[in-house]
Formats: sequence, structure tokens, C-alpha cells
Amino acid sequence: MYSLPDLVPALPELWLAVAGMALLMVGVFSGNRSTHLLIWLSVVAIGSALILVLYVSPQSSNSITFSDMFIADRFAGFSKCLVLIGSALALVLSIGYLKTERIERFEYPVLLVLATLGMLMMVSANDLIALYLGLELQSLALYVLAAFRRESLRSTEAGLKYFVLGALSSGMLLYGCSLIYGFTGSTNFTAIASSIVASPTVGVGLIIGLVFVISGLAFKVSAVPFHMWTPDVYEGAPTPITAFFAIAPKIAALALFLRILVGPFLELAGDWQQVIIVISVASMLLGSLAAIWQTNIKRLMAYSSIGHMGYALIGLSAGTVEGVRGVLVYLVIYLAMNVGAFSVVLCMRRDGESVENIEDLSGLSQTNPMLALAMGVFMFSLAGVPPLAGFFAKFYVFMAAINSGLYVVAIIGVLASVIGAFYYVRIVKIMYFDEPRETFEKPIRRELSVTMAVAGVFSLFFFLYPGPIINQAQYAALSLFP
Repeated sequence: MYSLPDLVPALPELWLAVAGMALLMVGVFSGNRSTHLLIWLSVVAIGSALILVLYVSPQSSNSITFSDMFIADRFAGFSKCLVLIGSALALVLSIGYLKTERIERFEYPVLLVLATLGMLMMVSANDLIALYLGLELQSLALYVLAAFRRESLRSTEAGLKYFVLGALSSGMLLYGCSLIYGFTGSTNFTAIASSIVASPTVGVGLIIGLVFVISGLAFKVSAVPFHMWTPDVYEGAPTPITAFFAIAPKIAALALFLRILVGPFLELAGDWQQVIIVISVASMLLGSLAAIWQTNIKRLMAYSSIGHMGYALIGLSAGTVEGVRGVLVYLVIYLAMNVGAFSVVLCMRRDGESVENIEDLSGLSQTNPMLALAMGVFMFSLAGVPPLAGFFAKFYVFMAAINSGLYVVAIIGVLASVIGAFYYVRIVKIMYFDEPRETFEKPIRRELSVTMAVAGVFSLFFFLYPGPIINQAQYAALSLFP
């Protein structure tokens, strides 16, 4: 006799699914004039989902439901909180932008809510099929968001590139999943882990399948050599959507990376560790070197995100509890730094138009000293200058690598940080030492001021009280390991 699965662990996802459908119906009957209302309702829906995550997140044993395809544990709870906060902040950043750019369409908040739902499903996936469903639900919404400014050639090009390359990555991921299923006889993570432990030898086909899965996930975090879409999509998409791309999907994809490699494939750590190290080192070096020649601030932030994903993957390559904890702490700080930096980018407006060239920041310290101070804090934090939060993000992943014997990787990471500091400090030099240009529009919108202030305070004073975040990251990391 069929019985209903336990729905409590999936309450946040169920709530977002219902909320997304309700918001869509409101938009259909009210039209684009309801966009502002829908954005705030979406923020409320995502905030409610955050409360539900805190409510259903288990403190001890893990909750598994839907025929073992969905898992709720402390790792999922921690990652979902970051995803939901990032999504809510992206919505808040877009409130004034959509109106001033005359692209207020009710589909925007609905697509963002549905993308967030896909991310939550990814983080809680305990099966290759569930993983793919969550990934595609997220991706399909993101393809549309990238091309949201339909009258813009750059935005349309960004959406098309993202779609074509995303389809390629999905094909690679599915092929890898099929190989894993063929060699283990299951798509369930627990059954795959048991099969690997019970098998006296590891088949080459299983390793090849895992490499294809890693390649598909590397695309989602824009790690080298699967980063090609990132600069063009970041530059072409509307700025709040770029901010969203830089935050929530990266966090979800990296959490999924941790879930699948540290979960069912922990026994094969010796095999996948080398692949992750190569991807990590390549991402750090390309992110540091390619950004030096950029003149567009959004393209620079794209290469910056590629580099930061490389640093985060150092923690994964360690394959230890300490490494996973380092990645989770990194993601918290990465979220704050990027939200702050993109808030400043959204303030770069002259004569009713957005400006994106780095040279447009010339002499900002004289025309708008508080904005220059905020940008300076975020740039120094992204560079990893102590005692700002960005320094501790890198410190924890580097220490995890050193304690795992990955000395060369840690040294390369430090060298890449030094190179990367050049283009971050260059922006500070332009703001404080170059001749001022025409001032940006004033006053700054309230939501931008608040997000900048909160992100700036977090980046500046994280070192005073990091304990709660580090402890929660530790608990979340422990829940991943058997």
C-alpha cells in the first residue's frame, strides 16, 4: 500500500514551489504594474523559506525522504540559508534598477524564486536524478534571466551563450550519471557509496563517469576550463541579475560539489582529488591574470569570481572536515563581499544611464567619499588583505590544504592572491589618486545604502567575532562525513 512521504524535511521547497505558482498567477492577472509588489512578496516568500529551513534543519540525525532522494541535514540547512539570503538580497538590489531601466516585468521575481527553488533541491539531493532535476530547474530560469533585457543585443547574446554552453554541460553531467549508474547499479548516493566500498576494484568506467560529473558541475561554478561563459554573461546581463549569478547559483553549485564528492565518492578521494587540484589551480591563476587587463567592472568581477571559486575548491581538494568547513566559511564571506561590491556597481549611474568602465570610478573619493570608502573595503577584502573578512576566507582553506599535505597548492594560492591584489588595489588607486570625473547620481537608493553598510560592517569586523559562523560551518561539515 502506498504511503505519503514525510513532507516536513522538504517544507522550504514545497513552500517556495507554491509561492512561485501563486506569484505567477498574480502577475498574469495584474500585469507588469504588479512587478514592484511581486518583488517584495518574493522577498517575503524567500524570508519565510529561510525560517522554515531553520525550523526543519535537524540538530542531530539526518532526515531522508522521497524514496531516499531528498536529504535534510545540517550541511543542507547551512547552504540553503546562504542561498536564500543571496537570492533575497539580489531581489532587493533590483527594486529601483528595474524601474529606472524600464524593464519592469512580473516574470522577473517569479523566475528568481523558481531558480532559488532549484538551488534548494540541488543542495538536498541524495540521488543523481534529484540532482539533475534541481540543477535544470535552476538553469532554465537563469537562461531566461540572463537575456531579460530583450531589446539589448549584449543581454540576448549573454542568454544565448549561457544556454548553449549550459546545454553542453548538462549533457556531460548526464553522460557521467549514466556511467555511474551503469557501474554501480544505482543512482542513490547511499547505494553508490555502499557499492564502491563493497567492490574490490574500482572500474575505469566509474572514474570516467565521475570526471564527466565533475566537468558538468565545474561549469556551474565557472571553474577553468569551463569558465568561458562567465565574462560575457556577467557583462551582458542586467547588473542585479549579474549580482545574483555571482552569489546564489555559485553557492548552490559548490555545495552540490561538496555533497557529491565528499558523500558517495569519498572512498575515491585519491582519484578525484587530482582533478579538483588542477581545476582549482587553473581557476586561481586565470582569475588573477586575466582580470588585470579588464576595463569593464562587471567583466573584472567575473574573473574575480572565477578566481574565488578556485580558492574555495582548495578546501574541497583537501577532502577533510577542516577543508569542507573552510569552503563553507569562504562562501559566507564571499556572499557578503560580492553583495557589497555589486551594490557599489549599481550606484554607478550618470545622466540616467548605467556606466560600467573602471575609469568611471576616477576620483570617486572626492565626489562621493562614502561610496569610495565602501568600494575600497570590498576591494581590499576580495584581495584578502588582513584583518578584513576576505583574509580569513582564504586563511581557512589554505590551512586545510597545508594540514592535508597540499603544500604546493597552498603556495600557488598565495601567489595567485598576490597577483590578484594588483587589480583590486588598482581600483582603489583610481578612486583615490586619479582626477575626478563627473559625479554619480545622488542620492543613492536606500536599499543600496543599507546593503552596502551591512556588507561593509561584516567585512570590516568579521575578525572580532567569527566564532558563531565557524562553529556552524564545523557542524555542517561534520554532517557530510559518515
